Amino acid sequence: MKRFVIERIEENCVVLECENGSHVTIERKSLPKRIKDGDVLFFGEGSYFLDEKETEQRRRRIADLMKDVFAE
Repeated sequence: MKRFVIERIEENCVVLECENGSHVTIERKSLPKRIKDGDVLFFGEGSYFLDEKETEQRRRRIADLMKDVFAE
Protein backbone atom coordinates (compact mmCIF):
# COMPACT_ATOMS: atom_id res chain seq x y z
CA MET A 1 0.00 0.00 0.00
CA LYS A 2 1.47 3.35 -1.05
CA ARG A 3 0.83 6.60 0.81
CA PHE A 4 0.60 10.07 -0.72
CA VAL A 5 0.06 13.60 0.52
CA ILE A 6 -1.99 16.03 -1.55
CA GLU A 7 0.38 18.84 -2.42
CA ARG A 8 -2.11 20.91 -4.38
CA ILE A 9 -5.43 20.69 -6.13
CA GLU A 10 -5.74 22.28 -9.53
CA GLU A 11 -8.81 22.57 -11.74
CA ASN A 12 -9.05 19.00 -13.04
CA CYS A 13 -5.95 17.41 -11.56
CA VAL A 14 -4.24 16.87 -8.25
CA VAL A 15 -0.52 16.82 -7.52
CA LEU A 16 0.43 14.13 -5.01
CA GLU A 17 3.73 13.79 -3.17
CA CYS A 18 4.80 10.15 -2.94
CA GLU A 19 6.50 8.55 0.08
CA ASN A 20 9.86 8.74 -1.71
CA GLY A 21 9.51 12.50 -2.34
CA SER A 22 8.63 12.28 -6.02
CA HIS A 23 5.45 13.81 -7.40
CA VAL A 24 2.66 12.46 -9.55
CA THR A 25 -0.27 14.28 -11.16
CA ILE A 26 -3.59 12.47 -11.49
CA GLU A 27 -7.08 13.37 -12.59
CA ARG A 28 -9.28 14.86 -9.87
CA LYS A 29 -12.11 12.44 -10.66
CA SER A 30 -9.86 9.50 -9.64
CA LEU A 31 -9.85 10.63 -6.00
CA PRO A 32 -12.42 10.79 -3.21
CA LYS A 33 -14.70 13.83 -3.50
CA ARG A 34 -13.97 15.60 -0.21
CA ILE A 35 -10.21 16.02 -0.32
CA LYS A 36 -8.11 19.08 0.44
CA ASP A 37 -4.47 20.13 0.40
CA GLY A 38 -2.40 18.23 2.95
CA ASP A 39 -4.70 15.20 3.15
CA VAL A 40 -3.07 11.79 3.28
CA LEU A 41 -4.22 9.21 0.75
CA PHE A 42 -3.36 5.58 0.31
CA PHE A 43 -3.57 3.55 -2.84
CA GLY A 44 -4.79 0.00 -2.61
CA GLU A 45 -6.85 -2.40 -4.67
CA GLY A 46 -6.73 -0.06 -7.67
CA SER A 47 -8.22 3.00 -5.89
CA TYR A 48 -7.21 5.96 -3.75
CA PHE A 49 -8.66 6.28 -0.26
CA LEU A 50 -8.58 9.14 2.23
CA ASP A 51 -6.68 8.21 5.40
CA GLU A 52 -8.51 10.43 7.87
CA LYS A 53 -6.62 9.17 10.92
CA GLU A 54 -3.17 9.78 9.41
CA THR A 55 -4.30 13.15 8.03
CA GLU A 56 -5.40 14.30 11.50
CA GLN A 57 -2.20 13.03 13.15
CA ARG A 58 -0.11 14.82 10.54
CA ARG A 59 -2.02 18.08 11.02
CA ARG A 60 -1.50 17.85 14.80
CA ARG A 61 2.24 17.22 14.41
CA ILE A 62 2.55 20.23 12.12
CA ALA A 63 0.53 22.43 14.50
CA ASP A 64 2.78 21.37 17.40
CA LEU A 65 5.89 22.16 15.38
CA MET A 66 4.48 25.57 14.48
CA LYS A 67 3.83 26.31 18.17
CA ASP A 68 7.45 25.47 18.97
CA VAL A 69 8.74 27.70 16.17
CA PHE A 70 6.67 30.72 17.21
CA ALA A 71 6.82 30.23 20.99
CA GLU A 72 8.84 32.76 22.92
